[in-house]
Amino acid sequence: MCFLRRPGASAGWIWWRMLRQVIHRGLQSFFYKLGLFVSRHPVFFLTVPAVLTIIFGFSLLNRFQPDTDLESLVAPSHSLAKIERSLASSLFSLDQSKSQLYSDLHTPGRYGRVILLSKPGGNILHQADVILQIHRAVLEMKVNYKGYNYTFSHLCVLRNQDKKCVLDDIISVLEDLRQAALSNKTTARVQVSYPNTKLKDGRSSFIGHQLGGVMEVPNSKDQRVKSARAIQITYYLQTYGSVTQDLIGEKWESEFCKLMHKMQLDHQDLQLYSLASFSLWKDFHQTSLLARGKILVSLMLILLTATLSSSMKDCLRSKPFLGLLGVLTICISSVTAAGIFFITDGKYNSTLLGIPFFAMGHGTKGVFELLSGWRRTRENLPFKDRVADAYSDVMVSYTMTSSLYFIAFGMGASPFTNIEAVKVFCQNMCVSILLNYFYIFSFFGSCLVFAGQLEQNRYHSIFCCKIPSAEYLDRKPVWFQTMMNDGHQHTSHHETNPYQHHFIQHFLREHYNEWITNIYVKPFVVILYLIYASFSFMGCLQINDGANIINLLASESPSVSYALIQQKYFSNYSPVIGFYIYEPLEYWNGTVQEDLKTLSQGFNTVSWIEQYYQYLRVGNISATNKSDFISILQSSFLKKPEFQHFKNDIIFSKAGDENNIIASRLYLVARTSENTQREAVELLEKLRPLSLIQSIKFIVFNPTFVFMDHYGLSVTMPVLISGFGILLVLILTFFLVIHPLGNFWLILSVTSIELGVLGLMTLWNVDMDCISILCLIYTLNFAIDHCAPLLYTFVLATEHTRTQCIKNSLQEHGTAILQNISSFLIGLVPLLFVPSNLTFTLFKCLLLAGSCTLLHCFVILPVFLTFFPPSKKHHKKKKRAKRKEREEIECIEIQENPDHVTAV
Repeated sequence: MCFLRRPGASAGWIWWRMLRQVIHRGLQSFFYKLGLFVSRHPVFFLTVPAVLTIIFGFSLLNRFQPDTDLESLVAPSHSLAKIERSLASSLFSLDQSKSQLYSDLHTPGRYGRVILLSKPGGNILHQADVILQIHRAVLEMKVNYKGYNYTFSHLCVLRNQDKKCVLDDIISVLEDLRQAALSNKTTARVQVSYPNTKLKDGRSSFIGHQLGGVMEVPNSKDQRVKSARAIQITYYLQTYGSVTQDLIGEKWESEFCKLMHKMQLDHQDLQLYSLASFSLWKDFHQTSLLARGKILVSLMLILLTATLSSSMKDCLRSKPFLGLLGVLTICISSVTAAGIFFITDGKYNSTLLGIPFFAMGHGTKGVFELLSGWRRTRENLPFKDRVADAYSDVMVSYTMTSSLYFIAFGMGASPFTNIEAVKVFCQNMCVSILLNYFYIFSFFGSCLVFAGQLEQNRYHSIFCCKIPSAEYLDRKPVWFQTMMNDGHQHTSHHETNPYQHHFIQHFLREHYNEWITNIYVKPFVVILYLIYASFSFMGCLQINDGANIINLLASESPSVSYALIQQKYFSNYSPVIGFYIYEPLEYWNGTVQEDLKTLSQGFNTVSWIEQYYQYLRVGNISATNKSDFISILQSSFLKKPEFQHFKNDIIFSKAGDENNIIASRLYLVARTSENTQREAVELLEKLRPLSLIQSIKFIVFNPTFVFMDHYGLSVTMPVLISGFGILLVLILTFFLVIHPLGNFWLILSVTSIELGVLGLMTLWNVDMDCISILCLIYTLNFAIDHCAPLLYTFVLATEHTRTQCIKNSLQEHGTAILQNISSFLIGLVPLLFVPSNLTFTLFKCLLLAGSCTLLHCFVILPVFLTFFPPSKKHHKKKKRAKRKEREEIECIEIQENPDHVTAV
């Protein structure tokens, strides 16, 4: 029995090292055989992927269907807000409560909403007559469906007490103002207060979200309005759940938006901004329509970059068509993945725009690595053996990085992911990665076989004609010699690798490697990294969650314009929060009354309880017991015209002759700034814990909460899970790779790049929404894809200095890394010209991912690796072909006589 042992090495270390070598050599042997198999059957491996693309490409055209449910895509799938919505809906119909439960952009059901804005310095209240004309035009607008005309009165939400359409109270205020203007009497002028105003019928109404840009009369005790810039009116439609009703409602909304556009032309003294329930989805999907042409331009740029970067002056060894075919390989694999997605009843949404860029960034890396692997093979070998050698050299690393891609996005597609858009994206990305891998070793491998055969037979790489002999070329003009030059005049008797004339490889070898490893450059690189780390850390401390839905919409869309005006003029008060008391309560008890006052302290309340207490005080009525409290409430208070609308806020039950209040609701509104979204989340987080510790059992709800509830945690969970999965895999394989320090350096590099992208994108005003989170998951893998080959080549190198090792690593893998990242970054440029917030976020994050990875691969790692382990002093300077014979070994051979030991 014979085994190898380095002096001073333990037996455990020897076995681990032997296991690593066995695994590595086994994988290399497998891919060598796979390369031989592909090179012997290139037509089969070229045809099968093409047929699959044709089949699934037709399914893509026939089964394409957009996803119209924006809430299910971008709102957290499992949240307490959805449970609270169900409970609130079981107590009080949310359809009837839409006008009270005001929310900015997330109003449930169908509706039409318009903001009317006066000119700067104007007073919108002075144009009451014009606004009411527009209002009447909306009420009289007709929608035809199957021969029947429907108006707003046929479709509106009806009030329970008089079965009339629910309209905003600002309409009543405007009518009073118009009547006062017609009477032309100053004593008849209507006094409008803000945010609560007294209506003509005696009701007190909250108009904080209906009147905007308000200036109050100085020193006014009742907060009288001096002037206002904007009015917001909402028209709520009934929702019965029937398909017919939904179609009619959709047509009404469409006609409403057209009418507002027409009214804008007729009334130039006002600015009109309209919004409907379908506007958010329409503007979300609009990004895909705007980006179609730019994605084609991006593809053309990537094709051009890949073609040029694969070219050489040498017409025999230049591979421009392989660069082009490599990009087309990724394109057809993406088409196949999209076809599989739609065959499995998938629905398209605009977040999936990132998949072509993600797939291209990983796929072209494999393409350029195979090209580099081909250049490293010996020219005197048959082309089939050269293909097999390239597979053996490249596919081990590419398989590892593809596996990590699959693990990362597979974790993102797991049930732990609470955002449906992220889950759907990750599922598609997993399919794309698998198909990318299959298409590269099959379709592109076959293309490499045919290109190798042409090179072996000395055919021109572009014109596919036989290259003339050197003697024939010498008799031809210079232009002909340039076109047909195969590099014979550059090749000397001692040059073994003619591919070193590739312009990127020549630049790295002759110029860049010497410059970056110069001792005078290193201090500046260290300073550069400290600056990079400082800005990254500063950005990581300022992370914002991206619960704002306009981050996903087309930037010049009506929804975004509406949201910006709404935020500017109607952000003084938060969305109206429904406060639901879902258990019987002793409202007549003084302690309960004090608790309710404590809970509503600091809020502007719309409450039957508050109005009832005031009614009792004004009338000097005593109601200190249950029977008196409920009796006066039912027989007197709720009979008054100004308080009748509070009947909808109380649920009575009768047990025998005794009446009980089993549930009730009131509304809370907080004073806010323009950052309403963040402050609404803070309100929710403050009110919820109180429901657990207070004796009053209540829930709080607003439709906006469904989109905001723990959004930050929901959206960051996928990247945390993916990062943990990759880290776990790298740690578990720490002793199964060729050198443990390779994994150690890879973990450090990926962490540095990930934190850099996270911090810098925050400083670039990118919030943590579903797009930026998907980009962060991709950054993990993109960094591994490019750093891993460089690092593993360095730690395995046996040159006598670290500097020489890093030079060889850059020379071996720098060309492929530079080709891929440059193609990737150039392909992102057209995204900058798509007028969409979604594509801006995608562009910023992917630009940072590519730039930070490039910075680490070509600047930071080449310098830092010359300072830190692994040490190269124990290696001797010999030729690479005899690398395995350089270690001092002991071979202990045990013969029949156990005492006979021979040391070699």
